[in-house]
Amino acid sequence: MVEPLISFKDFSFKYDSQSEDTLKHINLDIYPGEKVLIAGASGSGKSTLGRVINGLIPHAYPGAISGSCVVNGKEVAESSLFDLSFDVGTVLQDSDSQFVGLTVAEDLAFSLENDQVPQEEMRKSVAKWTQTLQLKKILKNSPQEISGGQKQRVAMGGVLIDESQILLFDEPLASLDPSAGLASMELIDDLATKQNLTVVLIEHRIEEALHADFDRLVVLNEGEIVANDRPEAILTSEKIIELGLREPLYLSVLRRAGIKIAQCQNIGHAETITNPVIAERLKAWTRGAKLTQVDKKETNILELQGVSFAYDNGKNIIDNLNLVIHQGEIISLIGQNGTGKSTLSNLITGFLTPNKGKMLFAGENMDQQSVKERAEKIGYILQDPNQMISKTTVFEEVSSGLTLRQIPNEEILKRVNEILKICGLYEMRHWPISALSFGQKKRVTIASILVLDPEMLILDEPTAGQDFRHYTEIMSFLERVCADRNLTVIMITHDMHLMLEYTMRTIVLDDGQIIMDDTPAKVLTSDNILQRASLAKTSLYTLADRFGLSSADDFVAKFIESERRAR
Repeated sequence: MVEPLISFKDFSFKYDSQSEDTLKHINLDIYPGEKVLIAGASGSGKSTLGRVINGLIPHAYPGAISGSCVVNGKEVAESSLFDLSFDVGTVLQDSDSQFVGLTVAEDLAFSLENDQVPQEEMRKSVAKWTQTLQLKKILKNSPQEISGGQKQRVAMGGVLIDESQILLFDEPLASLDPSAGLASMELIDDLATKQNLTVVLIEHRIEEALHADFDRLVVLNEGEIVANDRPEAILTSEKIIELGLREPLYLSVLRRAGIKIAQCQNIGHAETITNPVIAERLKAWTRGAKLTQVDKKETNILELQGVSFAYDNGKNIIDNLNLVIHQGEIISLIGQNGTGKSTLSNLITGFLTPNKGKMLFAGENMDQQSVKERAEKIGYILQDPNQMISKTTVFEEVSSGLTLRQIPNEEILKRVNEILKICGLYEMRHWPISALSFGQKKRVTIASILVLDPEMLILDEPTAGQDFRHYTEIMSFLERVCADRNLTVIMITHDMHLMLEYTMRTIVLDDGQIIMDDTPAKVLTSDNILQRASLAKTSLYTLADRFGLSSADDFVAKFIESERRAR
């Protein structure tokens, strides 16, 4: 009988900084060669479970343990972090935090150098993983200057080179564009098979993760395992939705069309799901669904006229760009990594100055406005929350902007508590920031800007690290604020679900220029734009194509509107 490689027996854990257990009575066995997807809402304990597997708990994150966790025959609580590192290779959500070498080649060889592996053997290992992970062209590059997908492959190489039996991924899709995300899942699937690896992947973006064929899906809720089965068995029920996670979009639209998922076959992917009634029901539902006319916003709030920018007299990152954004709009700004999205945001907020062109905010020329003056009107929320946080507790961080503006204490208390409740952070208001997950930190940074009541908000990847329930709450709140206060929102995102559901207009950048400015549904049904912007076809598009719907654009738009109404 095969013994499990990872085995939890009635395992519980409580961080020293918290009063209650984060993991409660976990019983879980993972066998050699298995691919296991661990999902759960933000704060469900999935990242904590990963920290136990790789030994960070209790060796780097102290706390109280009861029960047992054995990894490759070693009791985690009794083994050193050093010993466990040979069994478990961990690829973090933020690949940048893993890099230590000045070049990709140095980074790959780092652990072997530490182990004093002979030069000839080291070169062979680096060459092997360079070829396996397709890194040859970037070996001399700095890890910081390559794309998100390449960074992830380098991080994978840095742990695989030790020949670890277990590969642990912590939310690998969070910082990748859709195309790179799909490529990453294909690579993980391929590596697991060819290298006979045991893969544990922690992720709440279930549809994208299931692009790889996982043996099991384990779902956590409030520190407990509430589902542990084949992905198809769990997806058939509505348990995923009940737990605040998003089920695959193709299943949602089939349910809306009156199709029982339990009566379908091969439900794991939009490309494979079958049922004799799917085509007929989808066509009937599309005919019956109506699109409402949306009132267009007309008051200009931001105008860019012939704006160009280049670093140190190099090639233009932003090239003669013209753009008008209207007050009250919620806009998605998309494009592959390095195409100028973040540079454009830094120009708008004043961190960078255009080489030429003019920028107007509410009709006023922004040339002479300082970063501080622009910040009174334009809030900017960075992708990485750790780059914005400067205080110790949640309440201190969210109130810091109001304190600097010398707002009376009573008003600070009222405004901060209101925003914390809206962002799902009120119960954590006295928590130390260090105890928060990445997604919770993200909500803290959003709350700290919203409390200042800006006229425009720029959010860089607002859903990174957010589960479906929390980002739905935040985005629904932003929708209400936009309606009530005419707040304008620009979202830099790779999240196609977010783009479809919450924005009426999508601006696509490529090589510093706008290549499309239209509705999200039209953008995401354009093959040329998908390729140039490093996006991927949604499963809705796949259904429309497979089952002969006359217009994918119309079908996608109608489904998204029906989702908005249901919300």
